[in-house]
Amino acid sequence: MKKILLLALAASIILITSCNDEEDPIFQVPLVTAPANQTVETGAVIDLTFSFNAEAGYSSSVVTATNGTAVIRTDASPGATSGTVVVTFTGGTDDGAGSAVLTVTDKASQKGSATAVLDVMEEEVIIPVTSNITENTTWESGKVYTLESRIAVVSGVTLLIEPGVIVKGQAGTGANATALLIARGGRILAEGTADSPIIFTSIADEIMPGEIASPNLDPDLNGLWGGLLILGNAPISADAASMQIEGIPASDPNGLYGGTNGADNSGVLKYVSIRHGGANIGEGNEINGLTLGGVGSETVIENIEIVGNQDDGIEWFGGTVSVRNAIVWNAGDDAIDTDMSWAGTLDNFAVISPGDECFELDGPEGSMEAGHLIKNGSVNASGADGLVDLDDNSIVEMTSIYFFNVTEGQDFDLNPVGLVASNLQATLPTGASMTDHFKGGSDAYVTLVAASANTVGADLSKLEGWSWASVAGALADF
Repeated sequence: MKKILLLALAASIILITSCNDEEDPIFQVPLVTAPANQTVETGAVIDLTFSFNAEAGYSSSVVTATNGTAVIRTDASPGATSGTVVVTFTGGTDDGAGSAVLTVTDKASQKGSATAVLDVMEEEVIIPVTSNITENTTWESGKVYTLESRIAVVSGVTLLIEPGVIVKGQAGTGANATALLIARGGRILAEGTADSPIIFTSIADEIMPGEIASPNLDPDLNGLWGGLLILGNAPISADAASMQIEGIPASDPNGLYGGTNGADNSGVLKYVSIRHGGANIGEGNEINGLTLGGVGSETVIENIEIVGNQDDGIEWFGGTVSVRNAIVWNAGDDAIDTDMSWAGTLDNFAVISPGDECFELDGPEGSMEAGHLIKNGSVNASGADGLVDLDDNSIVEMTSIYFFNVTEGQDFDLNPVGLVASNLQATLPTGASMTDHFKGGSDAYVTLVAASANTVGADLSKLEGWSWASVAGALADF
């Protein structure tokens, strides 16, 4: 009898234990796995994906952070035994380590956690550019890009430069001269604003985003880097349908320009200042501030400033592109230079103190003949060797231009065959005659006016505020 009672008691214990096991099952604590260590810039946002396994089923999660903030962006489904939770982390203001800790709670109120480790670092502001641009690329506002060599935007590729970007060229001469070259078929979209112009300058310039005037370089310092060259498929007047642009070694195929598409589109330049350029690649083969080779009429170029270039300010080699609202200040050679039957218009511009000619306007070099129009300009001729230099076959119309600060020895010798001049005004030195400076009959198209009494010339309101010349007071005499 006693034996039977003991067996019954044992069976009861087993039964009770079995019932307790069914009511209170034991589940593993949630296992949470953090993503690999990552780097985030101060103030930047990054998504972190945590994975989990929860035998009791997912209930909820919370996230905490150090050196930044974190929120749950994508939660897991209630009751899920596995899945992911996406956390958005925003970097803090201090360089150093940061973290995001995710804690998962399951249906059994058990918790598991994992820590994502982050390296929070200051935003990279100065970015070296070391090779040709071979895929669509954006240079971002607030940053400085340094050209470590001659950089080409190759055919089929677009370079977008946001407002306020500063591009600095390293020092170099010969084949090592730094420059930004937009090859035929490539495009540049450099659209600054009056409040945030885009600036091309030398690595020696300490200017940073948000500034307009250089804090350490004078505006007549030149030859510290190359310049900006834009090449297209528009017609040129030369010995061949396409040519190698001056300033680029013949070994570089990205230097070819010219074609048959007068409406070619190389992009947009607006509110752009180009400074301290003109490095030599060889004797008499310098880079202009802005070189336009075979550039087509669908290209937009407005509000352009060239400061302190060793060679010419702006030089056109054929093409059909027009330019308006331009400043050329302290060009070492010619301020405005045209070649190979450029067939566009220069409208509303200021020339300030070039080293050689204010205008060098050459004629066609091949069978194709086309002319260009230059109008609404103000020319401060102080320091220049001459006013206008023409070839025997130059084809150009000049109208509504004011010349002042003219000095002895400067002249404009009219070419009666290919040049049309009208509505020109000039302020001359005391005692000077019109024919001392305007020769070959050009005096017939010029009206003598007192200083600042001109009624033609540039609309300075389009040139002020965004340009270094304006900020420095170089437009004050106009």
